[in-house]
Amino acid sequence: MAAAAVVAGLLAPVAVSAAGRVGSGAAAPAAKAPEPSGSECRTSVAGSRVVAYCHNPYPTTDVVQLHTECARWWDVDADGKPVAVRPGATVRLEDRCWKEVGSAWVSHHDG
Repeated sequence: MAAAAVVAGLLAPVAVSAAGRVGSGAAAPAAKAPEPSGSECRTSVAGSRVVAYCHNPYPTTDVVQLHTECARWWDVDADGKPVAVRPGATVRLEDRCWKEVGSAWVSHHDG
């Protein structure tokens, strides 16, 4: 009998909470769709050089940054300076390694 009272006491808050959600009839407000943003970037590697072109077709400014990892362990990897890409604008980002490029990519930051 005491065990049944303990179980009932533990389940009561759950039942009240579920009833409040089901019976309230109020729908949660719909989340606003995020505005499209961000530049489209095309990166190319030729030998030891990296070039990226980023075009921003959206009405908000995007900030892009070129990152380069060199293939040789002794070659210095680099993170380029962040560059603002205004709406409708295209920017050119470039970097190089002493020898071969291992990988290169562009990151986007809030502008």
